[in-house]
Amino acid sequence: MTVTKESLIGDILDFDVETAEFFFEIGMHCLGCPASRGESIADACAVHGTDADALVEKINAYLAKKGV
Repeated sequence: MTVTKESLIGDILDFDVETAEFFFEIGMHCLGCPASRGESIADACAVHGTDADALVEKINAYLAKKGV
């Protein structure tokens, strides 16, 4: 899986639940909420005032390291 700013949070979590730590780091603690699972990374970062590109980079690096 390659994550982009348009990737939905729910899809990322379904692919690898351990990516939740990266969302927790930006203050997104409501990952079980149906609305948050349907948000894109860009939307979540806008709401939480964080850099979407940096989050995408972290998640992709993590997934690449795991070899998934």
